[in-house]
Amino acid sequence: MNALISTALAGVVMMFAGLFIRNKQHIKFVAIAALLIVSVANLAELSTIEGGSRTVLGMVTVSHFSILFNAIAFGATLIYFLLSGSAFEKVGEHVADYFALVFFILSGITLASSFSNLLMLFLAIEIISIPQYILAGSNKRTPKSSEASLKYFLMGSFSTGILLMGITLIYGAAGTFNIEELGLGNGDINPLALCGIILLAFALSFKVSAAPFHFWTPDVYDGSPTVFTSFMATVVKAGSFIAFIRIFHGAFTGTNISAHWQLLLSLVTAATLLIGNFTAVFQQSVKRMLAYSSIAQAGFMLFAVISMNKYATQGIILYAAAYSVATIGVFAVTMKLKDYTFDGFNGLARTQPVLAVTTAIFVCSLAGIPLTAGFFAKYFVLTAAVQQGNLLWLVVLAVLCAAISAYYYFRVIIAMYFKQGEPATKEEITGGFKVMLVITAAIVILLGVFPGLLLNLI
Repeated sequence: MNALISTALAGVVMMFAGLFIRNKQHIKFVAIAALLIVSVANLAELSTIEGGSRTVLGMVTVSHFSILFNAIAFGATLIYFLLSGSAFEKVGEHVADYFALVFFILSGITLASSFSNLLMLFLAIEIISIPQYILAGSNKRTPKSSEASLKYFLMGSFSTGILLMGITLIYGAAGTFNIEELGLGNGDINPLALCGIILLAFALSFKVSAAPFHFWTPDVYDGSPTVFTSFMATVVKAGSFIAFIRIFHGAFTGTNISAHWQLLLSLVTAATLLIGNFTAVFQQSVKRMLAYSSIAQAGFMLFAVISMNKYATQGIILYAAAYSVATIGVFAVTMKLKDYTFDGFNGLARTQPVLAVTTAIFVCSLAGIPLTAGFFAKYFVLTAAVQQGNLLWLVVLAVLCAAISAYYYFRVIIAMYFKQGEPATKEEITGGFKVMLVITAAIVILLGVFPGLLLNLI
């Protein structure tokens, strides 16, 4: 509860900060200070938990797992603020409001990691989604931003209707919203409950941009201001996956009913891996390639949903950290360049060697190369699928798709190191930005060499 309350209060504080602070750079420092306070408040709740979890009014259950995930989300957001916070002022005049919306999204993410009631699930998804509609359309200087916002709003509203219908059918079958009392996996399968679970899976698949519900993702990510795309594609996606796992692992685990939704989500996972990877191969814009690669990464994260064992829990925690940090780093470098195409990276190793080295580490992590965090992230989610059984065909497909992903990720490295060019930057690359990039890359390598630093905390 500390994380939920403190993030909401931080959002309110940032709203009023815009009235009293005229210097836009100072607003960023206020946001960083507020995030550090939120992180401390989240970790302080560990001392209040006895027996592994604590339920508040039957609506929210705070556990070691939820606190750890919140800490990862706040840590990734801190890196995001430090690397990309200065870019907020280039989007528009309302810098404090942008930071406030980010904190409100974090408030929804903390609720998604700890809800114990279907109504709280709905509130968490909406609190995460609504600020994103605003951020997507915040750049009034280009019609693409308004188009992205409208498309995201219309598609998001439609998926919310599906989510509510699923919750309604589940309530009709179980007579309760409490996920611990649903009891849908016991005895015969209730057709009403099964329909509700399918609708719930479809709605959440939309939120995490899993195929075939991904069609909004490339246009929204491409049209939104790049600084906000970075956050939407990382921390927000990880938060949505935590909600996905919490409801399906917490309420739909009976042997009779789990076989049905596991088959459905296995097909969704296969489609997500194939569509995300094969489409990313043909992109010429790095930003759009990252949009399609985020779809492919969602396919790997879905393994943690369909696999119900300890490796799935470890995998989603490590994947959330590895994917978020690496992608935020790539977007931070991309935002510094005038040209977002692969040609815009030509010769970057000669003109900006620090940016080139760190970008190479980030894309290697996204591709799952050993000694980076992405390797063990993929290892744990695939191991979870092998341990689950009857998913070996999907694991083989995922390995083949991982090999395909190396092609479009390595295109960035080839452009930086093996092609001639003079990449133009939008602004001077400061020493502080380079230091933060090096620290971020070091985190990626540290988690790749010693994943136990994070996993032992679960």
